[in-house]
Amino acid sequence: MIPIYWLIAFVALIGIEIATMALTTIWFAGGAIVAFLLSLFHTSIEFQLAAFVITSFLLLFLTRPFASKYVNSQTVKTNAEGLIGKKARVIATIDNEQGTGLVVVDGQEWTARTGKAEVSYEVGKMVRIREIQGVKLIVEELQEEI
Repeated sequence: MIPIYWLIAFVALIGIEIATMALTTIWFAGGAIVAFLLSLFHTSIEFQLAAFVITSFLLLFLTRPFASKYVNSQTVKTNAEGLIGKKARVIATIDNEQGTGLVVVDGQEWTARTGKAEVSYEVGKMVRIREIQGVKLIVEELQEEI
């Protein structure tokens, strides 16, 4: 294959990566560079394509987890998932048997339940949000931090 085609593919893949910032096409751009270098040595198109695919997938599977960890580390959780781990104040007794309970977190009221049926929390108690099930927060007692 003519080397210019691999360079065009490389530029297109980098352009897509810059536009999306999703860490998806950068790995294939690496494969395009390897195929470009091989095409300079007049290797067969089959060998170039194989090198492109193998290099791309090796880069994808071996380096993406590390890159995602460091590149997207400043991503702020949005919506409800951002509540997990936060502290909340009980404003209506949380009792799973009676199906009652309200907490306030970040100025918003949420229906709340405990993770265990026999546990209840009184008004004024501080709790930590453990998970979200539907529209209900599942809370646990806030442990004193030492």
